[in-house]
Amino acid sequence: MFIHARSALFLVIYNITAALYGILSLLLLFLPLRIRHRIIISWTRATVFLLRVICGVRHSVVGQENIPKHGEPVVIMSKHQSTWETLFLQYTFWPASTVLKKELLRIPFFGWGLAALRPIAIDRSNPRKALRKVKERGLQRLESGYNLLLFPEGTRTAHGEKGKYARSGAEIAVASGKPIIPIALNAGVFWPPKDFKKHPGCISVVVGAPISSHNKTSKELIVEVENWIETQMKSL
Repeated sequence: MFIHARSALFLVIYNITAALYGILSLLLLFLPLRIRHRIIISWTRATVFLLRVICGVRHSVVGQENIPKHGEPVVIMSKHQSTWETLFLQYTFWPASTVLKKELLRIPFFGWGLAALRPIAIDRSNPRKALRKVKERGLQRLESGYNLLLFPEGTRTAHGEKGKYARSGAEIAVASGKPIIPIALNAGVFWPPKDFKKHPGCISVVVGAPISSHNKTSKELIVEVENWIETQMKSL
């Protein structure tokens, strides 16, 4: 019962703050893109903080040294189990442009703020067109200094499950010459997909060393990324 009450309180605050930031994103249109991005991204950090305070969901990170602080942008490919990592990775790898389904941008308030983060929204009903768009805009984002965040399984999977890894991120890495930073995590244990309840505990995040894309095909590269992530998942 206590978990339900805390989860309900978090959900109320989550929705209220998302609405406020959505409205704020419209009021900030006159500011330069990076400044707008920095302001709106503060919501993701605040939400992760509120989750810890209200629901007792903490996190620990192994491989902090692999998180780029400055320099050339990278391609980030992460396990996808929960809403949590979409928040955490946005501010951890700021500035980042996330590949996501375009339906999310249609959500009132939330979608407005999301659009301000300069994502790459795709239509999953047309996979061929979506792949072209991801590659074209992904390369553009990297060239403009943004990290590129992708979830290669495409959708959230329950903890212990595995989806099919798409090659789009690997193709962008090969075409751009950028390395891939792989990430394994178990957020689905504490913030399960399609579940109202948030379970107290500590989310484990493992950030891998950059995987070079040089002299590799996209198929070879995605296999290497998949093997690293899924090997790490066995211990989480």
